[in-house]
Amino acid sequence: MSDSSISSRYSAPAQLFHWVTVLCVAAAWTIGILREDIPKGSVRDMATFVHVSLGELIVLLLALRIVWRFVSPAPPLEMTRLGTAGEVVAKLGHLAIYGLLLAVPVVGVVMVFHGGKPLPLFGLAEIPSPWLQNRELKHYSKEIHEILANLLMAAAALHAAAALAHHHVLKDRTLKRMLPAVLVGD
Repeated sequence: MSDSSISSRYSAPAQLFHWVTVLCVAAAWTIGILREDIPKGSVRDMATFVHVSLGELIVLLLALRIVWRFVSPAPPLEMTRLGTAGEVVAKLGHLAIYGLLLAVPVVGVVMVFHGGKPLPLFGLAEIPSPWLQNRELKHYSKEIHEILANLLMAAAALHAAAALAHHHVLKDRTLKRMLPAVLVGD
């Protein structure tokens, strides 16, 4: 591996945070979509617990990613045929994804609290709701949570499509920089 290849790749921890976040978001979104189809009872309760725990894990991973960015800054963007406009779009896309990675779980917590229920913390502890139950506010926060979650999935899909376009159309290293070296032969 050349020195330029090393410096242009994301670090192993950054890659780990990225791909674990991808899995958590996909799993949480899928459970959220399917939750209402699960019969009420222990199975739905477990699905809800897993959904909430995944949301908490996403926030934890986001915090770790941000801290890691200070410890190990991201490599410079690849120079591509898209130029400065491409860099601006990439940065705005990343900011939107980061914002949604925080907003979706925060609104989810608000929804739980509007339901008058405590927030379970990975089954280890609970944060009691600071509010009395309010079904109308719970309904509105649920709607916002779902809209934001769908926007996150759409942004993630565009992000993935852009990475694939960089790899297959522009033929640059943008995608390879986030893949483990063992997968790309670097």
